[in-house]
This record gives sequence, C-alpha cells and structure tokens, in this order.
Amino acid sequence: MPEIARLPADTDAVADTLLAEGGVIVETLAPADLLDRIIADLRGPFDEKGHRFANDFNGYKTLRLGAILALSRAAADLIAHPLVLGVADRVLKRHCVNYRIGSSTAIEILPGEKAQVLHRDDDFYPIRIPGVEFQISAMWALDDFTEENGATRVVPGSQDLRPIDAIGEAEITQAAMPRGSVLFYLGGTVHAGGANRSPAPRTGLITTYSLGWLRQEENMYLAIPREVADSYPDPIRRLMGYQSHGPALGVWPGDPDGHWYDS
Repeated sequence: MPEIARLPADTDAVADTLLAEGGVIVETLAPADLLDRIIADLRGPFDEKGHRFANDFNGYKTLRLGAILALSRAAADLIAHPLVLGVADRVLKRHCVNYRIGSSTAIEILPGEKAQVLHRDDDFYPIRIPGVEFQISAMWALDDFTEENGATRVVPGSQDLRPIDAIGEAEITQAAMPRGSVLFYLGGTVHAGGANRSPAPRTGLITTYSLGWLRQEENMYLAIPREVADSYPDPIRRLMGYQSHGPALGVWPGDPDGHWYDS
C-alpha cells in the first residue's frame, strides 16, 4: 500500500512534496485547547443542522457544516495557520496574484458510515488547464484519524489525472494521523472519506484554497453575515474574498487596495 509523506512543519519541503506526490501530512501541529474550542463551537450547529447535507455523495451517517467562519471564530486559527498559508503561497501563487477560501467544511463521520466515493475536488470546475492546480486542501484532524474511524482515503500521485474508475484498492491509502495534524492534498488528488467502523464519531475540518480568479465553491459573501465578516482582521476578510485580484478583477468601492474606477 502506498504511503503519504509525513514531514515536519517546513513550508518549502511540504509544498515541494505536495506538488510532487499529491499529498502530505504534518502531525500534531495544532494545540489541543484550540481543537477543544472549535469542537465546542461546532457541537450545537452539528446537532441542529449537520444533517442537511446528507445525500448519496456525502453519506447519510455524516454530519456537515459550511461557512465555518460564521460558526467558530477559533477555527480562523486553523484556516489562516501560517504553515497552511505558506504552502498555499508556494503552490497557488504560481498561477494567481492571490487566493481565497474555496470552501470550509466541518465533517463528522458517524459510526456505521460507508466509505465515500473517490473523487477530485477540482472536478466541479468545467475545465482543466494542464499544469495548473486550481486549489489545495487542508484537512485538520479534530479527533484522531484512524483506519477504523474513517481517516481520509487518498491516492498518492493521482494528480496525474489518471481515470478514477481505473484506480485499484492497492493504490489507496488512509491518512491516519493524530489529533491536531493536517493533511494537505491537491485539487487534482483523488481522495474520499473513509468508512467509520468504530463506535465513535470522527471529526475533521477541511478548507480549500482556490486561485483568486476562480469563483469560490462556497459563496462567502452570502454564507457569512457581513457584520461577522467585518469583525475579523484584514487577513481573514481577504481569505473570504474581500479583495480584488490584481487591479481590475473583483474591484468595488470598498476595495482595501484602492482599486476603484469611476469609468
């Protein structure tokens, strides 16, 4: 079975390996008290509305939440973690001026859930550009991820865009990792949630970072109330999408970089 590279928190090494192999794990990066705060923030929303995303693709024994920055201020420390942003800088800014959150989703896989179908996150875009990754993902383990409780299934090297239906079980590994670890993978890397054969839920926080000239998968301007967005510091607002891409794309009167034209 192939293995996912496990590296220390070195931005260059993580980014280079991510581009070469499609996935990287950095273990025990986030402190337990931060994870506890995030889980506490999400518990009520999970119980109240986590079932709303249930379908054949997401599963019927999996709870999901979107617009995480509207639900947990503590989660901003993971979403804007310096290592994550450093890796995103290295990988994405080769093809854009800046990048944005594509989506941010908390996922709680409950006992008895089946393995999710293998897929590529970039496939929801209607085109591909050879050599260009549209986004990267950072999956944080809010609980220990194990083979038994549904650790993310990953196909290392599958950013080569091989047909998904030709992938065999021997090519799939699982991102088992301790609580507080983060799994990076490319938008073109084949992956899926695992089956939870354990007696307890498995909770993770997955955020994608997409090229700044692409439309975001999750509409941050509508999903997160404006007063909540305004309450965050500038770097977080920019990740939500409150910035232009260069001098002409996405400008508006309140553009923080002053790109506004009367013509």
